Amino acid sequence: MDQNQTQQQDEFLFHPKNLMLFILLFGLSALFLALTAAYIYTRVTMDVPPVEIPILFIFNTLVLLGSSRTMIRAKRCYLNDDTIGYQQNLKYTIWLSLFFMVMQTVAWWWLFQKNVRLDNSATTVQYLYVISFVHLAHVIVGLPFLIFFYNTAKKRMVDPVTVLVYFSDPEKRLKLRLLTIYWHFLDGLWIYLVLFFGINYLI
Repeated sequence: MDQNQTQQQDEFLFHPKNLMLFILLFGLSALFLALTAAYIYTRVTMDVPPVEIPILFIFNTLVLLGSSRTMIRAKRCYLNDDTIGYQQNLKYTIWLSLFFMVMQTVAWWWLFQKNVRLDNSATTVQYLYVISFVHLAHVIVGLPFLIFFYNTAKKRMVDPVTVLVYFSDPEKRLKLRLLTIYWHFLDGLWIYLVLFFGINYLI
């Protein structure tokens, strides 16, 4: 690694936007760890049964993993100056995220059909609703940024000159990297939550 690359990485590590993102991710990690710890505490102290997660939650894990893959490919296309691949993979990520939201709604509807509701269910079910909704809320928060990246790429990548300017902009490269990190974090967080509820149901 040459000196310029090392300097660029150092600048990225201490960039204010980078620090803000990691503070956000640290706060989200603490929030979900607190919620899952509260779930265990409530289950033990109140002696209530564990909640069974809908099978759609597991399916949604695959959807989110697919969105992570398309984000990785979008970033790779950006670094390789692949205009069409970059735009397509951003679009795929947006559609997969929307599909995840729809399937989450279907999963909650399935729970209601099974009469698993907040007002007449075990306390642990309330945690399932709250935790999954909070996670979905952060997916919704990230979606406008994805749409903004995609629309900006469509508007500015119209000729070789604007394409060159777009791909050589270090600010856009930084923002894309931060968005990718945020998306991978949400995916990893969802996998943790599914495993957490699944293991708690088995023990």
